[in-house]
Amino acid sequence: MSRIRVLIADDHAVLRAGLKLLIGAESDMEVVGEAADGAETVRRAGATAPDVVLLDLSMPGARSSRTIEELVRRAPTPASPPHVLVLTMHDDPASMQAALLAGASGYIVKKAADIELLTAIRAVHRGRTFVDLTRPGEDARSHEIRPASRNSPPGGRPKPLSPREAEVLRLLAQGHTHQEAADHLGVSVKTIETHRKRLSDKLGLKSRAQLFRFAVDVGLLEGE
Repeated sequence: MSRIRVLIADDHAVLRAGLKLLIGAESDMEVVGEAADGAETVRRAGATAPDVVLLDLSMPGARSSRTIEELVRRAPTPASPPHVLVLTMHDDPASMQAALLAGASGYIVKKAADIELLTAIRAVHRGRTFVDLTRPGEDARSHEIRPASRNSPPGGRPKPLSPREAEVLRLLAQGHTHQEAADHLGVSVKTIETHRKRLSDKLGLKSRAQLFRFAVDVGLLEGE
């Protein structure tokens, strides 16, 4: 049986070494490369063709959502891009939704147990989405979500935003009121409220703070 080929992308060498030992000890996995920033991750993925990229969100270079998009777009075999599993300190829903929207197959916090990480790697390799936002003191909230389709957004991932929804999100994240956003776009307040509800339904983000974090993560506020 072929082993799961894993690329480890994290800017902390000690953490990479620990992950390499953990993953390498599994009979069904092997580490095929390491990277310390976003650009190197994309290059190494192109050279090693991993099945799973274990990606930290806070590495130097381009924002993480752009790195995820590049990993999928530049895959050596376009029909089968690597499954990106985010491993991060960020345990907020906004960062998770941004990563999944960019194309990640899973999201797990660094506080998770070793067995959870190994389970997540196997899950995304099987074509499933795995999410774990467990915080200290909480019961485990990790779970797999549906078989993934590489041709359409899988259930459990946020649906892509329309251009108008993205613009409304950008304005609200900037701090504009519904009335100010309506005036800026030349629409009614009711239209803005409808778009706001659709954003909540698609992304599962209720507060303005969560919307702001999501907008930052996906690059909507770049250049502001």
